[in-house]
Amino acid sequence: MTMTDKTRVLAFDLGASSGRAVLAGFDDGQLRLQEVHRFPNEPVSYGGHLYWDVLRLLHEIKTGLRKAHAEGGFASVGIDTWGVDYGLLDRRGALLGAPYHYRDSRTEGMTAEAFSRISAETLYQKTGGQIMPINTAFQLLEHQMHAPELLAQAQCFLPMPDLLAYLLTGDMSTERTIAGTTQLFDPVSGGWSGEVIDALGLPEHLFPAMAQTGSVKGMLADDICRELGIPSVPVIAVCGHDTQCAAVAVPNADGAEACFISCGTWALFGTELDAPVLTEESAALGISNEVGYGDTVDFLKNITGTWILQETRRVLARNGEPYSYADMESLAAAAPSGVRFIDVDAPAFSAPGDMPARIRDWCSESGQPMPGDTADVLRCIYESLACKFRTALDEIRTVTGKHFSKIYMLGGGVKDSLLCQLTADVCELPVLTGPVEATALGNAAVQLIAAGAVPDLREARAVIARSVTVKRYTPDPGHAYIFDNYERLFN
Repeated sequence: MTMTDKTRVLAFDLGASSGRAVLAGFDDGQLRLQEVHRFPNEPVSYGGHLYWDVLRLLHEIKTGLRKAHAEGGFASVGIDTWGVDYGLLDRRGALLGAPYHYRDSRTEGMTAEAFSRISAETLYQKTGGQIMPINTAFQLLEHQMHAPELLAQAQCFLPMPDLLAYLLTGDMSTERTIAGTTQLFDPVSGGWSGEVIDALGLPEHLFPAMAQTGSVKGMLADDICRELGIPSVPVIAVCGHDTQCAAVAVPNADGAEACFISCGTWALFGTELDAPVLTEESAALGISNEVGYGDTVDFLKNITGTWILQETRRVLARNGEPYSYADMESLAAAAPSGVRFIDVDAPAFSAPGDMPARIRDWCSESGQPMPGDTADVLRCIYESLACKFRTALDEIRTVTGKHFSKIYMLGGGVKDSLLCQLTADVCELPVLTGPVEATALGNAAVQLIAAGAVPDLREARAVIARSVTVKRYTPDPGHAYIFDNYERLFN
């Protein structure tokens, strides 16, 4: 296929620690990516709270637009981000303060408050979402209880990708997949859950119109185009939730029953279904029904991913051990296995801080051998994460009755060969890794489908499968004891 305007798109992929602008070109049946701008995305601490620096993010997006234009231009733009966080706009459309970071402590106790208004069972039945204190519903409830004057000023709330699109276009709407992370979205009706909104006492006018995935949000605003010296192009409502963009890019070309792990700061372990599962069993296990592209549902567990490794690296560097991630992987690979474990999802590991000290405390309090050195700490993190993946796999197999033949591992985590191999060993399934750039590829694929350059999701996945190199990790049966030891500790 000859390169045409509609086969060149710009994907903005913002994670919880960094963001980038990626040009994607569709040519000769393959997608080729060119990163034109990368930038940090760090929370700002002020007055005892954590916030996102959304205006800095807008500045970085503008820089990405300018650089991408200098590299030959693009036909459309798509923005994906992490889930649950949001900004509030007043009646003039102005931003009411910096958005809170999901790791801020203000939502402590909000799930209990919510359950005094609506039962946990009903909340799951109506939203299908894994109940987590960071979810949008509990953040908004905290506003309603402790800052009602702020909600009184607000015209609407916009999840992060929609907020950034608004700052570029003026459009106030919410894309469906990012709405699915709020615990306020009904996956059956495909709209906001009025019953949950009413039960929590949230103002109905806050909730904007729903934008279908793949629709046009709006055009880049004239003032931004004049400032940057670029033409106006449409901003497409790609899967606003980065996990769903990554799911679009699962290169499962043979259609076999498979599950996937989108592994970054968070790890999302799941499988694609045709309809939500809203049973008591899935609710008890905390499995989430997240809205995917088209009419799909990603049935998955939200698991703490490489966050603990990231924080450990930061603390080690501060303490005079400036390891690279490759150094950390080598240290962990050489350490004894199956000795000690943590629950990576425990509250003790959710906030920034001294992870090695917290891991030592956890081991001591649970009667396990104390880590002897940094290598032991790192091995504990790696194996605990792989075992958490196995637990999620077993739960999803039980609820769905599916017999998975392989696991696709996507995102930045696939660069860590030890994590990939341990996941294969502990899950006792082959792990196929790639693409590393799954989120950007999925973002671009949705834009190409919207432009008519690619006909549908099936073909988009075939294109991605042709465009990436997949590496296979075969499970080592000699390492099955790792999960046996983990189960004995936690069961």
